[in-house]
Amino acid sequence: MAEPITDSYLTIDAPAEAEIKIKGSRFIGLGFPAESVDEAQALLESVRKKEFSATHHCSAWTVGLVDESFKYSDDGEPTGTAGLPIYRVITGRNLKNIIAIVVRYFGGTKLGTGGLTRAYSDATMAMLENAKIVERLICDRVSFTLPFTYYDRLMRIIDADKFAIVKQDFAEDVSMSLEIRKSKTDGFVSRMIELTGGKFAFEKNG
Repeated sequence: MAEPITDSYLTIDAPAEAEIKIKGSRFIGLGFPAESVDEAQALLESVRKKEFSATHHCSAWTVGLVDESFKYSDDGEPTGTAGLPIYRVITGRNLKNIIAIVVRYFGGTKLGTGGLTRAYSDATMAMLENAKIVERLICDRVSFTLPFTYYDRLMRIIDADKFAIVKQDFAEDVSMSLEIRKSKTDGFVSRMIELTGGKFAFEKNG
């Protein structure tokens, strides 16, 4: 089972592909970043149309960070020999927001349940060997307005922790929106409350 999400997760940076051949059958492993069920389904349909003459289009996905959704499909292969092995490979690498698809062109020789399980697992692993796996941070967006007198001290905090400034407006006061890694949000708010003597009002959107 994949590890629980804290404030970062692993995924693939871009589509990836690999092909293996076993006893005449071609197994094409495809991987795509996907952030929702709708996106995963659209990618699967796109592969079905592109590889329309394939015997099977087996798949597994895990998408969403707050309400995680997962699904796997054998697409006509014997139950448990395709979708589940693909799913176990991607979750074994603790990947999120990904769909993996293995397209099979049957070569005339049956592989048996054990052979199919290995083939679909190996095709998925080969695809991941060609993929760039990256860590994505999960951030809060914190918005607030402060008197301009706090600006220099605020910028020292922002620079020290490398927070991303999404938006800032200057008038008599400074209005700002920051993206802050979730694990650092409470610490930032505490420092700002201390800095302003308890007069720090903010809005947070996860």
